[in-house]
Amino acid sequence: MATVEKATIKDATQIHQLVNYFADKGEMLARPLSEIYENIRDYFVIRQSQRVLACGALHVSWVDLAEIKSLAVTEDWQSQGLGDLLVAACLKEARELGIPTIFCLTYKPTFFERCGFTKVAKTELPHKVWGECYRCPKFPDCDEVALIFHLEEED
Repeated sequence: MATVEKATIKDATQIHQLVNYFADKGEMLARPLSEIYENIRDYFVIRQSQRVLACGALHVSWVDLAEIKSLAVTEDWQSQGLGDLLVAACLKEARELGIPTIFCLTYKPTFFERCGFTKVAKTELPHKVWGECYRCPKFPDCDEVALIFHLEEED
């Protein structure tokens, strides 16, 4: 049974390798290792022994908004529910923090729709989320799909 845990500093290089493996294939955005270290407390991982099989982060953007980002599962462990477990962990943490709205920008919208997210126009996202986008090489021509999840709708 896979267990979701908070990432530790020892996981940073494996998270970096996993995320950038899929970024090199054009399936997600690359993350510099320094950014992963700076935000290690945002990350969850699923490990087998010392190997990181999957990772994902919940990054708080504002008082009422957080982003799920850098969600990746090694190819040999895909389609086994690890991504679902990571999204559930992120949503649980958002609920515990009192953050009602979670969004993601992704090239895999179907996965997030299965997790209960709904597509929105990027223009519907608050301007606060675009602070990181200025550093992206694809800005202003972002080709990711925006999706959103409202926790208050569950209660």
